[in-house]
Amino acid sequence: MLNYDRLSKKPLLFRSFTGLELSEFDSICKEVESKYPKYEIKRLSKNDRTRSVGAGRHFKHSVRNRFLMLLVYYKLYITNSLSGFLFDLDQSNVHRDIRYIKPIV
Repeated sequence: MLNYDRLSKKPLLFRSFTGLELSEFDSICKEVESKYPKYEIKRLSKNDRTRSVGAGRHFKHSVRNRFLMLLVYYKLYITNSLSGFLFDLDQSNVHRDIRYIKPIV
């Protein structure tokens, strides 16, 4: 399974998969992670929502790994099926994860 911990051990591959150096990725990711809680509450606070915020299924991957997935998707221009295989997700979950994290990035 592809994730930040595995890919960060190989900086050349990290750069070729994401287009960013590790330090650049970490810097941007810190910003994304700091803004994410507020964004998630806003996203889940819809008038027609029946469940309270925080209820329901949680994401399988952390914000860091979902951000990595987004970068790999855009840099390599791979399909959701291949992304799902690499990140151990169903292709519909890949699509959903990318759709939800893209606005904050």
